[in-house]
Formats: sequence, structure tokens, C-alpha cells
Amino acid sequence: MFFSVETSNGVPIYDQIVRQIKYAIAGRTLRPGQLLPSVRQVSKDLAINPNTVARAFQELQSEGLIESLRGRGMVVSAGAVESCRKQRKAMLAERIEQMLTEALRGGMSGDEIRAAVDRALGRLEKTVTPIGETSVETQS
Repeated sequence: MFFSVETSNGVPIYDQIVRQIKYAIAGRTLRPGQLLPSVRQVSKDLAINPNTVARAFQELQSEGLIESLRGRGMVVSAGAVESCRKQRKAMLAERIEQMLTEALRGGMSGDEIRAAVDRALGRLEKTVTPIGETSVETQS
């Protein structure tokens, strides 16, 4: 599994790792029962403190998204996919709302925002392929 962190974006590194794992589970890149890389491996790959990775894993475990298998490491929990999909939708909705708030505060009208969104969506729908999406995703 490949993680990346951005130290200058204001989001804590452990939170970036948590989000990436949740997105990977939601997109079925990580599947229930699949073993996660070790804390040591992730910290080495990202050149960050192992405690940061351990904190991310601890948060995911407390949410019931991953679980410890004695002697093997951390694996994705059975019910994690649906939970992560719901959380991903909520996170994206929050980011969209923040963007819309910024646009409105910046003086754009609702019609200007809709036109900009429609243009961007028209371009992106032709080039972006959803990751692991199924009909379950559209049922919420």
C-alpha cells in the first residue's frame, strides 16, 4: 500500500494516514481481512515517527475499522467498507461545503458557482474513473 503525506497542508500527518486508509477501504483497494503494512514499515516509507503511524492505526482500531490479529498485525475489519463509504461521503460533502462557502464569500453568485461546477464536472466525468465503485455506492 502506498501512502503519501503533505507536511505543509495543515492537516496532522496521523489524520492524513487515517483518511487515506479510510478511502482505500471505501474504494476496496483494502478489503476486509487484508493485512495492513506494519507501523515500522509505514514510518520507514514515509520517513515519519512510528508513534504517528501507531496513533493513526489506534484511531482506526478504536473506530472498529481495523483489528489486530495476534502475531500477524492489523487487518481490515469485516464491516469496515460500508462505514468507510459513509465517512468518505460525509468528508467529501464537508469539503464541498467549504469550497462553496469560500466561493460565496468571494463574491460569486449561485449561478456563477453552478456554471463553474457544471464546467468542471463536464471535464472530469470524461477523464476520472471511480475507484472500485459499485451500485451500492449510489444507494445512500
